[in-house]
Amino acid sequence: MADTLLIPRGEMEGVFRSILLQHGFAPEKAQECAAIFTANSLDGVYSHGVNRFALFVQMVRDGHVRPNAEPFAVHTTPALEQWDGALAPGVLNAVKATERAVELAKQQGLGCVALANTNHWMRGGYYGWLAARAGCVFIGWSNTIANMPAYGATDVRLGNNPLVIALPFLQEAMVLDMALSQFSYGAMQMAALKGEGLPVAGGYDKEGNLTNDPSAILATSRTVPIGYWKGAGLSLLLDVVAAVLSGGLATHKISSQKIEKGLSQVFFAIDLAQLKNYRSIEACIQAVVDDYKQSVADSEVLYPGERVLQSRQRNLQKGIPVAAKIWEEILALQD
Repeated sequence: MADTLLIPRGEMEGVFRSILLQHGFAPEKAQECAAIFTANSLDGVYSHGVNRFALFVQMVRDGHVRPNAEPFAVHTTPALEQWDGALAPGVLNAVKATERAVELAKQQGLGCVALANTNHWMRGGYYGWLAARAGCVFIGWSNTIANMPAYGATDVRLGNNPLVIALPFLQEAMVLDMALSQFSYGAMQMAALKGEGLPVAGGYDKEGNLTNDPSAILATSRTVPIGYWKGAGLSLLLDVVAAVLSGGLATHKISSQKIEKGLSQVFFAIDLAQLKNYRSIEACIQAVVDDYKQSVADSEVLYPGERVLQSRQRNLQKGIPVAAKIWEEILALQD
């Protein structure tokens, strides 16, 4: 696109940090938050990095995100802890929860932190990469405000509750990071911004027709659940389990606030080093990937997370692509 800028990683992180400092973040929190938004963008997940930054700042301005609040444990067992996020920045809460789940896994083999009263974690895959680099399998998810209909329904009652599964592989990781709608809202907003259609139908227009027009789907919020009724059922159960384990809000309660805050999230970590078959795990994964790569296909077959590695390398070399309009909006936040 002609109106796309290439912003070096250091410049983007510096701009984010400066803006967050102006909005009341303590220096260390501003730096960590800026680094996470930049890392998400560097890895090619612009929808939950640079493209979402201005909205995040607006949530801070409106008082829905408390810049310097700290999450805290409200109930602990040897392997499971319930935490209150205190409406602190969702990305910082999610890092703390992931690190604590990993710490518990190193002690017990398996650790879980269930987090209530938190905010949007932006890109869930970030926490999968974080846990995998620590040698753990990671399973985590978040509920959301209602933004997806049950299969066959026309009104939104479900969240598109993003789910992340990750494990270490080749000094990096395999990371599945997916919304339970066919396309996340961030991905649809990105496609609409570029004037592009979705590769397959992702929802319904105002006339009730399946469409790949992201703007038409955004106008109705009638997204298609992945796997139709299966995705709808998975969304419902993830919401219920997140609310039960954390003691926090379910999607219908979040939606009654009319703003997406006070979310419930779950972070599981499993320490692979404590498994009897630990020494053979790498070979097992490699054999699975080798067979997977033998797929007969018209294009390259990639395992989850492989495209991220490609995007990261490209963006480190050339700069992070940002729509000029979005970058102008971000720079205006400094005024």
